[in-house]
Amino acid sequence: MDSEAVLKLYDRQMRREARPDEAGAVIERTGGVVRQLGPEGGWSAVLWSDLDEESADAAIAEQVRFFGAAGRDVEWKTYGHDRPADLPARLTAAGFTAEEREALLVAETAALPLDVPPPDGIRLLPVTEEADVALVEKVHDQAFEGGRSVIGQLLRSQLAQDPGTVAAVVALAGDEPVSAARLELHPGTDFVSLWGGGTVPAWRGRGIYRSLVAFRTRIAAERGFRYVHVDASPYSRPILERLGFAVLGTTTPYVLEAKDNPRARIS
Repeated sequence: MDSEAVLKLYDRQMRREARPDEAGAVIERTGGVVRQLGPEGGWSAVLWSDLDEESADAAIAEQVRFFGAAGRDVEWKTYGHDRPADLPARLTAAGFTAEEREALLVAETAALPLDVPPPDGIRLLPVTEEADVALVEKVHDQAFEGGRSVIGQLLRSQLAQDPGTVAAVVALAGDEPVSAARLELHPGTDFVSLWGGGTVPAWRGRGIYRSLVAFRTRIAAERGFRYVHVDASPYSRPILERLGFAVLGTTTPYVLEAKDNPRARIS
């Protein structure tokens, strides 16, 4: 895989030419920035920026004003190769807070294993209905110390509005959900994305995560997507690299909550 070429393709298809990721979201391109305004309770973010030392501060101030007026939390998703080089410091100065840095990983779908059975006593359940979403929420509560409402709302919206763009899976030990993960399919691009892979603490280190990666990669292969993308935590990165993923860079979310935004709408 030509990592430099794939990174350029990722930037173009997944960031500059991004499409809304849920019903009611709107993509806007303005002033060197590509942003998504999500519906009430949805995800709002800056996805791409083409800035320099002269234009960056004004662009940041405009996004603070825009999302504040909309009363939305906003995530400015930065990448290690974004410019200007001091963009993170400028975001911090504008009131944004950095979250955990993750590795941007990509692999060719054809190079990844497609059949990694779960360990004995574990079965994989595709998420197709409301009761299944509740199982995903239960896993997220234990694996990520919260996030139940966010993942549940997103999955319900996607399954109801555009089920062809999402697939999710739960790992069960008997009737108890112990791991879960989501696959985002991006029509019109070469990429799928793996999100939300988490295992409850007592079941980690047994190979469940690898089986969930293979389950989702098999769907990507069946639907003709060339690349699989992951924003990987320090915990999942070694597992993914052993499976064949390559590190293309880093990504760090910078978040400004509406309650902390002096430009937020007062209602």
